[in-house]
Amino acid sequence: MRQEDLYINKIDWITILIYASLVILGWFNIYAAVYDGEAAKSIFDFSINSGKQLVWIGTAVLLITLIMVADHRLFENLSLVLYGIFLFFLLITPFFGKEINGQRAWFEIGAFRLQPAEFAKFATALALAKFMERPTFDLGQGKYQLQALAIIFIPVALIMLQPDTGTAMVYSAFFVMLYREGMPQRYYIFGLSFITISLLALGIENNIYIVLGVVVLVLALIWLGKKKWSRIIGFSVLGLLVIGYTYSLDYVVSKLPEHQQNRIMVLFNPDLDPLGVGWNVTQSKIAIGSGGLMGKGYLEGTQTKFDFVPEQHTDFIFCTLGEEFGWLGSFVVIFLFCALLIRLVFLAERQKNRFSRVYGYGVISILFFHFMINIAMTIGLFPVVGIPLPFISYGGSSLWSFTILLFIFIKLDSHRIQLLGRMS
Repeated sequence: MRQEDLYINKIDWITILIYASLVILGWFNIYAAVYDGEAAKSIFDFSINSGKQLVWIGTAVLLITLIMVADHRLFENLSLVLYGIFLFFLLITPFFGKEINGQRAWFEIGAFRLQPAEFAKFATALALAKFMERPTFDLGQGKYQLQALAIIFIPVALIMLQPDTGTAMVYSAFFVMLYREGMPQRYYIFGLSFITISLLALGIENNIYIVLGVVVLVLALIWLGKKKWSRIIGFSVLGLLVIGYTYSLDYVVSKLPEHQQNRIMVLFNPDLDPLGVGWNVTQSKIAIGSGGLMGKGYLEGTQTKFDFVPEQHTDFIFCTLGEEFGWLGSFVVIFLFCALLIRLVFLAERQKNRFSRVYGYGVISILFFHFMINIAMTIGLFPVVGIPLPFISYGGSSLWSFTILLFIFIKLDSHRIQLLGRMS
């Protein structure tokens, strides 16, 4: 068997098939989002979003070809260079980028826009994989934890200068990969506790109930454990810190930009401003709910056709799908994403070297975060943060960045035997 045939046989065509299915579904739904009945243009018309997306899909195929014919060692060798390049672009974006909705996050090239923060995701995943492939790298040690966190949070800090909170939040997804690679569980326990307390403090009007709950919990922990003064003092101080944080959270939220405050408040009270900040989520839920079991039919969505849902071709594209294809169509898309994530976990676990495995879990982390948060915000379970649904939402930057992110891993997986031979 020729070397080329052996290489082709090693490519994971299942992952590629799922990717292609999601991209095609996205393209048809982008057209549905801009369709306006009898005056509608062709899906191939380059003057509307579906035509523009077709251009991005075509160029994405070109990117895939370049990735698959490149030397698999190129991505590891250039990982830190790519990371440095995209840090530079993130640095200059707030000064030279185009301002849209109060953010300088894009570079405009003719009729198209590119968002450097989207591409910095795969560069950060590559940089983390390069640092963590060293045999001495141990996430159980503080200095290595700091190195990994620095690689993640440097781009986050630069993105916040734009400011783009939604994209910055995506980088927290790398903690999924860090958990797989041995980050101590105490950080995750602390993080989940912090999130739970924050949600309770924001969702419960009277903080006295939280105070009573904290007091009861502290007393129970003291009573059930050893009665040592160090332990008693430790739990008591922790309880006081939690109570202090609970009462200070309202002040912290009040210092956020007004639109971010409103998005947080609408999460707990959807009827707070149904014609203002709550409009997007309210109309999105109406659209999804109106689809029923089988949907209204392709291009028959009334919420979509009459533009009730803003940004329905980008961040809120899931509501277009839910209205026209109903529960069944939504299930198919969710199934495809779950199948893709499960398949990627399988591929990551079979890697023969740490670089490929770490990068693989970086891919999984980013795709999972986007998938989970995007759908959660369209159905009112998470504040609107403005992140796309991978492979489905309109946008060249997101499609290109997700395509590069995924196919670098597919390329590395297809050469896992060679990578093992290089290590040995």
